[in-house]
Amino acid sequence: MENSEDEAENGKLPLELEPLRSLAPKFPTILGYDVETQSTNPLLVYATPFIPCSSSQQPQEAPASFSLPLPKSPVPIKATPISAAFPTPQHEDESSDQDYKPFCRQKKPTLPKRAKRPQQAEKSNDANIKRRSIRRSLDNEFNLCLSSSDNPKESVEGILMMFDSLRCRVLQLDEKEDASRRADLKAGTLMMQNNFRINNHKMIGHVPGVEVGDIFFFRIEMCIIGLHAPAMGGIDYISSKNKDETLAVCIISSGGYENDDDDTDILVYTGQGGNSRHKEKHDQKLERGNLALMNSKIKKNQIRVVRSAQDPFCNSGKIYIYDGLYRIEDTWTDTAKNGFNVFKYKLRRDPGQPDGISLWKMTEKWKANPATREKAILLDLSSKVEHLPVCLVNDVDDEKGPSHFNYVAGVKYLRPLRKTKPLQCCKCPSVCLPGDPNCSCAQQNGGDLPYSATGLLAKHTPMVYECSSNCQCSHNCRNRITQKGIKLNFEVFWTGDRGWGLRSWDPIRAGTFICEYAGEVIDETKMDIDVEEDKYTFCASCPGDKALSWNLGAELLEEKSTAVTTKNFKKLPIIIRANNEGNVARFLNHSCSPNLLWQAVQYDHGDDSYPHIMFFAMEHIPPMTELTYDYGT
Repeated sequence: MENSEDEAENGKLPLELEPLRSLAPKFPTILGYDVETQSTNPLLVYATPFIPCSSSQQPQEAPASFSLPLPKSPVPIKATPISAAFPTPQHEDESSDQDYKPFCRQKKPTLPKRAKRPQQAEKSNDANIKRRSIRRSLDNEFNLCLSSSDNPKESVEGILMMFDSLRCRVLQLDEKEDASRRADLKAGTLMMQNNFRINNHKMIGHVPGVEVGDIFFFRIEMCIIGLHAPAMGGIDYISSKNKDETLAVCIISSGGYENDDDDTDILVYTGQGGNSRHKEKHDQKLERGNLALMNSKIKKNQIRVVRSAQDPFCNSGKIYIYDGLYRIEDTWTDTAKNGFNVFKYKLRRDPGQPDGISLWKMTEKWKANPATREKAILLDLSSKVEHLPVCLVNDVDDEKGPSHFNYVAGVKYLRPLRKTKPLQCCKCPSVCLPGDPNCSCAQQNGGDLPYSATGLLAKHTPMVYECSSNCQCSHNCRNRITQKGIKLNFEVFWTGDRGWGLRSWDPIRAGTFICEYAGEVIDETKMDIDVEEDKYTFCASCPGDKALSWNLGAELLEEKSTAVTTKNFKKLPIIIRANNEGNVARFLNHSCSPNLLWQAVQYDHGDDSYPHIMFFAMEHIPPMTELTYDYGT
């Protein structure tokens, strides 16, 4: 339920919050949670992010008011059934959030249905236990992705990257067995049980490392970084030590109730309760989340607000946007469409914050009509080469545009390639399916399809082999993602001090295909190319620490490490020059903390030394965020 804490009702959670020194961390309770502060007025909490460190590192000392132990050595993760980690709550209301249907009361399957094929069931259970259990300790490389950092933003990014990598691998394994698809909850369970989370203590105000405009595709992501503790409830709140008063700290508006959220600075929010599908509907009561919001109006404390929007690439998907800090300025009761009384809370956004949901509304207008983009120099830099127009914008100064080049969508080879091996050729009749032992393309990729059903890259590997023109599967096969071209609305913009850059009007999910590096493929042995002076040139250098650690979360489920590391990274001789011919990739700038990685992909020839260079998102990227990658060394 979007505005409800009925799915995490206070005092009725099956697992009470214990100190962080307990063996396995659990979801924090809502009401009754004692927030330790050095003073009880006001209710403000200072908490440094919790960051696991390796045994060779010394844990940082935490404030005296908190107990934040750092694990001294990697601990194997213990897989727990999702039903045990997230038991079905027994509350009056049911969540209206489609993402969390498993939390709702459901009739359990009868034993006879489960016992139809006992031998196969036993075999499947053994396979699940074998795959889900951790067979090795976390190595030093894994700890590096969450090593101590003075930058809370990097800590949040590291935790979320670990989660998404783990989720993708769980989904990959489940698809092969046609098992449950709630990979986000399974990954979240493993993360929470093994203390891979930060900002564990609730606080009023911004959460360290979380910026206004940050986006999330799963509620569990907001749990593990401390933005919003309830896995389902729409209202998160804290209580003082003596529990005589509660205050709201965060709310989520995701469409389950009759909210008025058209205004980007004002949100009229509906309280929780009274809307159960399984019990008689009734008037809302001034308790729990409703009472906390009423107290927050009196105290005028800041409340974090998370809004939601439709995922433009998934009709049933939802994206959560952190819209910043609000305060309640009015409350009243109203009659809902079902005829019962509900509480209404009018929240106003604090001024002076970066754009959040307002930026989304702007980009939606531009996508509907690119001509409405202010300061546009050219509406389509690609001259219709791309499926979607590429807008050229300068809202900084009078710079007129980049130097002339021919826009092309692919690469041109300046010398014949060596056909060192034949193209792969699967016999799949329609599309390649996960777990099909007869799919030669899956076998060439280590037994797994490299992309999810929604087209997201599951893992960073030395080489991805897509289906070729010789394969019998159709163009709709999921193993042809990069061959289908760009699917995002791009904008080439003038940065001022770093030349031209690239950003998107769309929200980008981690693992999304961005673009290919197009241009002329040359050999590194050619002496007429000065890479240092050639402004638009790609070299297959080591992609950087962040890219190398992107899929370490998936390594938790592997018996043998398959991650790309500095030790096993093999430099390719390929160089792509985009001075004269290129695409949007030539405008990708360098960053030591990038949001993209490059992935070698093969599908149209057999020379693995000269693959296609494809860029994918390493993390969720909000609209109008510059896209960058690490040029390497």
